[in-house]
Amino acid sequence: MKLQSITMFLLLILASMASSALELTGDWQQGGVIIGKVSQGTLVEYRGKQLQISPAGEFVIGFGRDAEKTATIITIDRVGARQEHRFDVKARTYNIKKVTGVPQQTVEPDPAQVERAKREAQMAADARKGDLPLTFFAQKFEWPLVGPVTGVYGSQRFYNGVPNSPHYGVDIAKPAGTLVKAPAGGVVTLVHPDMFFSGGTLIIDHGHGLSSTFIHLSKILVKKGDDILQGQAIAQVGKTGRATGPHLDWRMNWFEERVDPQLLVDPMPSK
Repeated sequence: MKLQSITMFLLLILASMASSALELTGDWQQGGVIIGKVSQGTLVEYRGKQLQISPAGEFVIGFGRDAEKTATIITIDRVGARQEHRFDVKARTYNIKKVTGVPQQTVEPDPAQVERAKREAQMAADARKGDLPLTFFAQKFEWPLVGPVTGVYGSQRFYNGVPNSPHYGVDIAKPAGTLVKAPAGGVVTLVHPDMFFSGGTLIIDHGHGLSSTFIHLSKILVKKGDDILQGQAIAQVGKTGRATGPHLDWRMNWFEERVDPQLLVDPMPSK
């Protein structure tokens, strides 16, 4: 009888360990995205929030530009046992430029423009709040178009000593009218033809809070609520909004955290 009890106890321990098994892939650095997988019935918490788990056990976490150096993921197995998993998040060095002699109106824009920009920024934030049960976040992402990379994630300029907002995307220079394709599947959550800063703006939600934003577009080929497939033509390159030349600015978010699209794709093809 005693042997049976010990055997049952060991089996329960092994079952608990199996149920909380945690598989993780991605970049453990600022701006990185982590795709996780757990066994059926396991719950996952991150920064006090219970994450959505797909039917296959997948979930996603994103780190912002200035994320802390340690990330803690909590798993809760089917019998309620909690386990903490701590990981190091690598800090990055960003391209910082200081520019002087800029006209003051550039540093301090018109209040009416500031108010408009705030309203539009809230529209974009609202479009990224959803926690849709889509699983396109787990796809291997592709470049939305091929071309010279002229701007990278995390860079920042100081004008006359005043810090400008960091650049949160990757810029790809191409002529106006060049087709932009969906880097992964999803659902369109925002279409705006002309925002003050970003001009033609499109947001696609890939599921579980991971979304792509495409800005400075000359034309948008889809509408809000459309289901999008990877590789589908979604827009055309432009120079709308506060752009000095035609290019695509591709940005990504995990909810409010701004992540680096370049960490989700292979190196830019040479052609």
